[in-house]
Amino acid sequence: MNKSITIRDLGLMDYKEAWEYQETLFQEILQLKIRNRREELSLETPNYFILVEHPHVYTLGKSGDISNLLISEDKLAKIGAAYYKINRGGDITYHGPGQIVGYPIIDLENFFTDIHKYLRLLEEMVILTLAEYGVKAERSKGETGVWLDVGTPFARKICALGVRASRWVTMHGFALNVNADLGYFDNMIPCGIKGKAVTSLNVELGKAEISMEEVQQKLLKHFTVLFEAQINS
Repeated sequence: MNKSITIRDLGLMDYKEAWEYQETLFQEILQLKIRNRREELSLETPNYFILVEHPHVYTLGKSGDISNLLISEDKLAKIGAAYYKINRGGDITYHGPGQIVGYPIIDLENFFTDIHKYLRLLEEMVILTLAEYGVKAERSKGETGVWLDVGTPFARKICALGVRASRWVTMHGFALNVNADLGYFDNMIPCGIKGKAVTSLNVELGKAEISMEEVQQKLLKHFTVLFEAQINS
């Protein structure tokens, strides 16, 4: 089993361009697995972890409801935002500058074959990272992602999750609000869950800006520990 992870930091990249790049890596792993099975080989499959920021964009998961996007195409153009219907789980999600988006494209057969465990470990990675900033984050029963003040009238989401998996190969991932412009969330019902607010790490800490690179490094540190992986330098 190959537990090494290759990190790809794409910087600020258009959502569609990053999606196509994800698909390329996803298919690379998938086709290698198919070849291994067909030809009775045991070639190691690679694992990737993409880090990226996107220009303003709304994405709708395969089981999502378009009515959760509250503005028209004309309004989208006016606020400089794009929209895509995509093949991950989950409902409507916003991505934009100031948000760390992570796409682990890994062969879970290198780690464990349990998609629920995979989601819970991604959540735990974020929870542990936020704890380093003194922010107590947690899961909300029946609602994927990472939340603050669960079970109170002040519950708010700080990280969204949505993944796709085929033959235990994953794509898509998480979006953690670090210095996000929360005004863009007003144009949607986040993840299709009514009556829940959204927050960002800089807001919680009362700071104008948090180092994105620092948060990225903390996320990767916790990811490698939780998945018993190593960074492929």
